Amino acid sequence: VRRALHYYVPCVVRGRMVAVIGLGRSADGALLSSEDVEILRTVSGYVAVAIENSLLYQEQQERASELKLLKEFNESIIESINVGLVAVDLQGKVTRLNSALEYILNIKRDEAIGQHVQDLFSEDFAETLWQVLGVERWRQTEIRNIYKIHTATCAGRTLVLNIAIAPLQDSQGQTGALVVVEDVTSRIRLEEQLQQREKLSSIGLLAAGVAHEVNTPLTGVSSYTQMLLGMLPDTDPKHALLQKVRRQAERATNIVNNLLNFSRSGSATEFAEVDIRRVLDDTLQLLEPQMRGSRIEIVRAYDPDSSKVFGNSGKLQQIFTNLLLNARDSIPDGGRITISTAATAGDALLIEVADDGVGIAPENVAKIYDPFYTTKGVGRGTGLGLAVSYGIVQEHSGHISVDSTPGCGTTFRITLPTANGRTRLQAVGD
Repeated sequence: VRRALHYYVPCVVRGRMVAVIGLGRSADGALLSSEDVEILRTVSGYVAVAIENSLLYQEQQERASELKLLKEFNESIIESINVGLVAVDLQGKVTRLNSALEYILNIKRDEAIGQHVQDLFSEDFAETLWQVLGVERWRQTEIRNIYKIHTATCAGRTLVLNIAIAPLQDSQGQTGALVVVEDVTSRIRLEEQLQQREKLSSIGLLAAGVAHEVNTPLTGVSSYTQMLLGMLPDTDPKHALLQKVRRQAERATNIVNNLLNFSRSGSATEFAEVDIRRVLDDTLQLLEPQMRGSRIEIVRAYDPDSSKVFGNSGKLQQIFTNLLLNARDSIPDGGRITISTAATAGDALLIEVADDGVGIAPENVAKIYDPFYTTKGVGRGTGLGLAVSYGIVQEHSGHISVDSTPGCGTTFRITLPTANGRTRLQAVGD
């Protein structure tokens, strides 16, 4: 075929040859005239431009396709990452955010776009954030961090957040900032629970040793006191003194028993399906003599459809005994104690014990599960009730929390797994 071609005309554009037009003789075998060759050279320029445009278009299409894939890939990363991301401009207005931030702060993307970043957070935290993010600091190029900041969502949920702020820049300079929001609420709670468990474990070992050492001489004191009381007539002046000794010995015995219960809270326990309403009613019946005359109204608000948990009825009764006695002591002038149950998501049951008593001071809330910590007067508490209760709840793979407002009352919330929930937790642990 090459031998049949007599004319080769390059297609050149911008000094670059992009193709060659090859022609042979005419249909009647004649060679092309000089006019034909000139026309061919002119046409070759247009062909070169057309070919170049086609190549450029193809290149642009490929580049656009690559950019689209890159954009989709970046979008997928931004939307899949489990930390919140929010981009703000130089005025602090939200220009973009991801779905994780929507979930963390319980906000809607369409409503958040265009808002000032301060409007996404609680007032105190927003002020702290803006001090770091403020206009006078836009020129900073380093990443800035704010750790363990407490804030509240519009739904009233309290969160602990770690914040990182990085500058957003283009070829012409800084255009805004990227705020990375990590919700560490669950992690902080787990760390606190782990610290509490370690504390309870070490103190439990000490408590067991002390209790056993004290129990032997205490038994002797109680026995000899009873013998002396039996030997003396009621009219003897020493009888009243011995009665005081007996009462103090009984109190010491109760303290020793609490210490032993505290030290055994992590020991093996038999579990079975338990009707929590029956446990609560039995506890109230047991405490009726101590509640009598206290002018306290007991309100039961049980969920009629959900009452079964997987646990040990004796230890569960110990939890509710401690909570109810604490509630009673917080209402010295009478009031109301409300006990309620409700099913929750995840095969669990929520039990609440709420009172309208004096409440707990904010600075004391973090200490209430510490062994031997008590705000009651001398002789009225050992400070082990809530520590023991905390250990029992952990043993049941449950969770205990408290909300309290001084002067308004206290609510303890205990979440316990059902039989299905316990099986699921064990499967996850395995």
